[in-house]
Amino acid sequence: MNKPPAKDAPETPHERGAQAAQDEPFVSLNLDGTRIGILGTAHVSESSRREVRGLIESGKYEAVAVELCMSRHKAITDPGSLARMDLWQVIRERRVFAIAALLVLGGCQQRIAERFGVEAGGELKEAVALAASRGLPLAVIDREIGLTLKRLYFGVSWWRRPALLSGLLTGLFYSDEISEEDVEEVKRSETLETAFRHLPLMEGELEEVLIDERDRYMAAKIRKFVSEHKPASLLAVVGAGHLDGLRRELANTAAAESADDIIARHETTPSPARWWKYLPWAIVAAIVAGFVAGFMRDFDLGVSLVVDWILINGGLAGLGAALASAHWLTVAAVFVAAPLTSINPAIGAGMVAAAVELYLRKPRVADFEKLRADTAKLSGWRRNRVARTLLIFILSTLGSAAGTYLGGFHIYDSLAYSGF
Repeated sequence: MNKPPAKDAPETPHERGAQAAQDEPFVSLNLDGTRIGILGTAHVSESSRREVRGLIESGKYEAVAVELCMSRHKAITDPGSLARMDLWQVIRERRVFAIAALLVLGGCQQRIAERFGVEAGGELKEAVALAASRGLPLAVIDREIGLTLKRLYFGVSWWRRPALLSGLLTGLFYSDEISEEDVEEVKRSETLETAFRHLPLMEGELEEVLIDERDRYMAAKIRKFVSEHKPASLLAVVGAGHLDGLRRELANTAAAESADDIIARHETTPSPARWWKYLPWAIVAAIVAGFVAGFMRDFDLGVSLVVDWILINGGLAGLGAALASAHWLTVAAVFVAAPLTSINPAIGAGMVAAAVELYLRKPRVADFEKLRADTAKLSGWRRNRVARTLLIFILSTLGSAAGTYLGGFHIYDSLAYSGF
């Protein structure tokens, strides 16, 4: 059983380290004999970076934990990993939205960081680099961003899911001009939370997955690390939005679950309702039935319904690709493909659009190297061939989805008008 933690209290300048800037929120507690210091940082703050350096260089900590998932840690320690990314594999494995979300969030940070003249996420990079240079064990404690987004998506009501996508698109098309309100919001908020800050109707659900779940997950990761490595002291560097929750979770010595159980439970993706996997096929059946009904009623009516379906579905998918600055042949290809892919859930219009775009305009090495910098601005999403392909996939997919529903309603509205 864990030992009762010491009473939480801010540490004195001596305890924090003589070189620490002492500008950021900080709490200390005891976990199984290990002194845990939790530093709450702003991911676009130079003072946060200085404080991290001061605390680690003080020599008072034998281990470091950082609010990074393995993917983000790899991006920091191996910057060339993006250049080795297999873009087509990302598309085939349906990881486009997760990658795009990561880039959107990074771009949001980058714009704020440029406003301050600092490096986005500099304090986390500083912690990773200093831990390596001083030979300190490093714990990467955050959950994979793709998994967090999946849990968020499947954890809300199905009718609210489009709002989540719109939240990301809001960040993706966000103005290059950053207001003072935006600056303060990002400074005091958790990074993932800022991407969905325009969705107040889902505030409780968002907070549970983006903040509370990750507090429990990171606390369990720290518990497991302390149990395995038994350092005398550990510095945890996390966003300020996680400080109180992480302190509360670490102080909860009466947790019914083990650290491994908590980690496993929060790494699973909620299973969608059984009917959800049959919904695409039900929609296809309804559309095909509408065509059949139209031809049974009148041949000309059937032809009209097919033509309208092609124009609505193909038109909206093509419009999405065009908005993403796709090659005109890509726009033409997705216009032709979307009406067909919409009645075959096994393949999507976005996949066709991305495949054609990759064939016509292959990404260059420079596009991968500049990906993070380019996606900080909307113009960069259109200019960078990697980002543009992801954007084409997303917008043509959404356009085709909208076309499927609008086209379906139009079919049955026409049948009703014809007296069927």
